[in-house]
Amino acid sequence: MAESLPEHERILQEIESTETACVGPTLRSVYDDQPNAHQRFMEKLDACIRNHDREIEKMCNFHHQGFVDAITELLKVRADAEKLKVQVTDTNRRLQDAGKEVIAETEEIIQCRLQQRNITTVVEKLQLCLPVLEMYSKLKEQMNVKRYYSALKTMEQLENIYFPRVSQYRFCQIMIENLPKLREEIKEISMSDLKDFLESIRKHSDKIGETAMKQAQQQKTFNTGLQKQNNLHYRKNVYINNDVIPEPRNEIVSKQNFEEEEEHEDEVLTAHDLVDFSPVYRCLHIYSVLGDAETFENYYRKQRRKQARLVLQPQSNMHETVEGYRRYFSQIVGFFVVEDHILHVTQGLITRAYTDELWNMALSKIIAVLRTHSSYCTDPDLVLELKNLIVVFADTLQGYGFPVNRLFDLLFEIRDQYNETLLKKWAVVFRDILEADNCSPIPISNEEEYKIVISKFPFQDPELDKQCFPKKLPMSQSVPQIYIQVKEFIYASLKFSESLHRSSTEIDDMLRKSTNLLLTRTLSSCLQNLIKKPHIGLTELVQIIINTTHLEQACKYLEDFITNITNISQETLHTARLYGLSTFKDARHAAEGEIYTKLNQKIDEFIQLADYDWTMVEPDGRASGYLMDLINFLRSTFQVFTHLPGKVAQTACMSACQHLSTSLMQMLLDNDLKQISMGAIQQFNLDVIQCELFASSEPVPGFHGETLQLAFIDLRQVNHSCFEIHSSISFQGV
Repeated sequence: MAESLPEHERILQEIESTETACVGPTLRSVYDDQPNAHQRFMEKLDACIRNHDREIEKMCNFHHQGFVDAITELLKVRADAEKLKVQVTDTNRRLQDAGKEVIAETEEIIQCRLQQRNITTVVEKLQLCLPVLEMYSKLKEQMNVKRYYSALKTMEQLENIYFPRVSQYRFCQIMIENLPKLREEIKEISMSDLKDFLESIRKHSDKIGETAMKQAQQQKTFNTGLQKQNNLHYRKNVYINNDVIPEPRNEIVSKQNFEEEEEHEDEVLTAHDLVDFSPVYRCLHIYSVLGDAETFENYYRKQRRKQARLVLQPQSNMHETVEGYRRYFSQIVGFFVVEDHILHVTQGLITRAYTDELWNMALSKIIAVLRTHSSYCTDPDLVLELKNLIVVFADTLQGYGFPVNRLFDLLFEIRDQYNETLLKKWAVVFRDILEADNCSPIPISNEEEYKIVISKFPFQDPELDKQCFPKKLPMSQSVPQIYIQVKEFIYASLKFSESLHRSSTEIDDMLRKSTNLLLTRTLSSCLQNLIKKPHIGLTELVQIIINTTHLEQACKYLEDFITNITNISQETLHTARLYGLSTFKDARHAAEGEIYTKLNQKIDEFIQLADYDWTMVEPDGRASGYLMDLINFLRSTFQVFTHLPGKVAQTACMSACQHLSTSLMQMLLDNDLKQISMGAIQQFNLDVIQCELFASSEPVPGFHGETLQLAFIDLRQVNHSCFEIHSSISFQGV
């Protein structure tokens, strides 16, 4: 019991000293204590309360007088407080009235300060935003003036530098959203410009190519001009055994062109001057900046391949005119000149491998097209123009680094075709010359006419030179004309060999082979056809033989003519020879055979006029009329043979006599002849005697002894046998 009392006092001290919120644990300890602890605590609490009440009462009693005094003082000052309140209120009112203007001005100052602060803030923000707006305005201006590459660079600056500073503003977000649209717009515009560029170069490729080819031709003319002037085969007058080689007709023209081209060389524009390549550069840079360069490269190459196929497609009538070929070559040159320029001024847009692949594809197509269309050309001048265009075309592209060996190989194929067209053309020329020829010796009235003929044809005859004018040259007018045309053919063939980058030996071989074809095929065929024509008589055949003899002798001058052109000696191991000897020999043999045939035919015509009366009693006393006419014809014919080689005239005479003898013998031994009188035998004997007299008169000089009379020996024996048989039959009858 005594122990619990100090505990209760402790609890009461804690209650008094502890805040109300923390009393709970303390009170709980009262209930957790010993039984009846609550009652004892309440008793202790009541005792504590009574103690506190007595203390309060003592305190109040101690301060009561002071309180009363204070109340009294307050009552005394209440009136003064009222007065003071009225004065304060009045003062406050007057002060408020007086402060209204100050307040208003203060509010204005505050508002101004706010505005000033806002303005300062706005200025700061505007100073931050103005560069962005200026750059965006610059971007718009660049778009308007089509400076798209600069616009893309401006976009990069905006995105990397300026937009991060003002990203919190809505206008910045709008700008950021517009940039992809602007980029797409730039891509579309640049692609549209590229398409316009591709269309433009497609339309102007022929002009570009024409300019490039002209430049290449001028450069080549400049490099080779002096060499051509000093070359022996372009000299004006070179005399070889009275044979003159005139300066080629096109040499004067080429010199004039050379001088004109030198004057206007500075006026020639390059491909870069003719075409604005800026769309390509701009588009390439734009796509590179946008990180889409590969797309642009693929598109460009694809479109150029399509254009290449269009350029390589020829017109159906291209082979009809040289302008068709010129335009075709110009377009191709223009295409590859542009590609070469793109290759060298851009990095990675196209590569050398790409251009080589494109060129190889184009070259195969070009060769196929030229093979096809050149086969339609029948005019050698057009083929020659085509060759010249191919050479200029090849030289031009070779100057740009493209391999052109296959084109020069193609030229050798076209050369064969050119020779064929020349042969066809000269076949017509030879045919016209031979048809217009009167097949009679050339009459010469004076020295001037003689010199004119000699200047055209290398004729030498000391015996004829001794004769006085007027006189006749043994050959007909066709001989110098044919000789001149053969030289013209050589010139024409030489034209094709020029600029083929071939050695003089190869050119010499080409000229000789083509000339051999002209002689052995074309001229030989024309002579053979002339000989076979029905209206060609014996006189004409004799003149043809004489003409071929002189043409054969002139072949060595043609060889000298070719040698002088090419400066290749005939003694060179691989130098071909002209086959004119065999050509004219064959023609001469054909003419000789035709002479023999026509003589026999003429003899047959006379024989058909024979009208023997095999039952006649007495002979007429003279040879038959048809036989005398035949012999007179043979005499006059053999007189024409005086200009023929001796063996030809002798063979013709022997053949005619043998054929006459055979024909008369067949007439006498005809199976239809059933009866013959002595008078008929005697008349026939008179005819045989006349034939023997003709043979013994030596109508053609050169026969030894009675060689020609032997042609009638069999006829004499048959006639003698008939006479003996008839005599024996008559004797037996008697």
